[in-house]
Amino acid sequence: MKTITAVLFLSLVSVVLFCRGEDNIYKITDSDINQNGTSLNTVAIQKAINQAYTDGGGVIVFPEGTYLTGSIVLKSNVSLRLEKGATILGSSNRMDYRGLNRWLALILADGQTNVGISGEGTIDGQGLELALHTDSLYHAGVIEDPNYSVRLSRPSEYQRPQIIEMVNCKNVNITGVNIKDAACWVQTYDRCQNLFIDRINVYSDAYWNNDGLDISDCKNVRITNCVVNSADDGICLKSHSPSHFNDSIYVGNCTVRSSASAVKFGTASSGGFKNVKIEHIKVYDTFRSAIAIESVDGGFLENIDISDIEAENTGNAIFIRLGKRNKNGEAGSLSNVKIHDVKVQIAQERPDKDYIIRGPALPFFHNPFPSSITGISGAQVKNVSIENVEITFSDNAHKGYAYLPVTRLSDVPEKITNYPEFSMFGELPAWGFYVRHVDGLSLKNIKLTMTGKDFRPAWVFDDIVDLKLENPVIQGYGNQVQIILRNVREKDIDRQTKEYGIRIVD
Repeated sequence: MKTITAVLFLSLVSVVLFCRGEDNIYKITDSDINQNGTSLNTVAIQKAINQAYTDGGGVIVFPEGTYLTGSIVLKSNVSLRLEKGATILGSSNRMDYRGLNRWLALILADGQTNVGISGEGTIDGQGLELALHTDSLYHAGVIEDPNYSVRLSRPSEYQRPQIIEMVNCKNVNITGVNIKDAACWVQTYDRCQNLFIDRINVYSDAYWNNDGLDISDCKNVRITNCVVNSADDGICLKSHSPSHFNDSIYVGNCTVRSSASAVKFGTASSGGFKNVKIEHIKVYDTFRSAIAIESVDGGFLENIDISDIEAENTGNAIFIRLGKRNKNGEAGSLSNVKIHDVKVQIAQERPDKDYIIRGPALPFFHNPFPSSITGISGAQVKNVSIENVEITFSDNAHKGYAYLPVTRLSDVPEKITNYPEFSMFGELPAWGFYVRHVDGLSLKNIKLTMTGKDFRPAWVFDDIVDLKLENPVIQGYGNQVQIILRNVREKDIDRQTKEYGIRIVD
């Protein structure tokens, strides 16, 4: 196992915060502003931002009150501060929104330096009302949407405004605010440098695709002390551009609830991810994976350190996937990943049952899904270390739901070009971990506990080079062999592991 040697930016001292003095304070009530939540203030708020920019920068202060607005555009050296009791209320009229070269959003910035949002107030996107109005405009022929989903009866993501979108900005500071109810993704930061997000609270279960926080192709990022409660992925790193990548990202001391995956790399993975450290994360009531690491669009993913994760009532613990959705390009890479000090309790029923917008149920019967680490033939996942991990399963498996014995490992589909998801392969032949197409895997102090009943083995390893198994604990499993090896080369398995029984299959 190769050691991750890259600097993981525990403190990210290189982040430059927006520390401009407050000589220029612009109280929004000094302008022609209505605080009743019913009169549109877009022009007046933008006028205040433009004036602050002309004056060399400043802080636009929103006192207690409700300020209805459409899209507003931040400019360099200008920030917004929402005092306690202040609400920026996004218009529910889709025609009040605009984009800067791409997606629509309530608060926009493109190519700006020293911008931010702070305070104790709230930004409310009125996501459900806005999404439904967007849908009505499409059916009335007012707006075009070539990607409209007839099957799902909803407008595409490109037609539903986000709450915040910042692109190609430097020195971005988002602190303290509450952000709620988006029509699409809650907030996206794309190709930004020196991004600082601290103590924000995100609650968005208003409509589909409500990712809580999306970081795309950014450098020098620090996300700390945040609460994210979202109807799609919680904290999600993405890479949309083949010519850009995420570098030097730190996420720590956050709480995540998600109707998809809590902490996720991908799905968009065209450029890449490197030097990422994620630690001290609490996850609960999450439908899919507590940790999802995916590279499927030709990009690279390397030097990732994830630790101190506690997840309760979660559908899946760990999902690592190298795929190839880019059918006409080269496969990407996924290497040098370390996951340690993790504790996950797998849910017995739908963990997101109390959400309004729940993850779509699977269209097939299945038994509980294990964690999985999977590459593809000819493009293996490389150098993964998992240590000090506890996963507890409480559901029962039954052969009548689905049955895939270890004698049929070849029947597990490859699905090289499919969307990555822990359930993508259908029924799997293990209850703890399923591992395939990996070169360099170290598993140490892994405790798997089954409080229900399962007829499958705990571990299945298929097409593995350089496998190291040390000091596992498998509880509540019955008497069957717990470790299955198929085409495993260069293995180092300690005596304690062998006591659980090892079977080699063709």
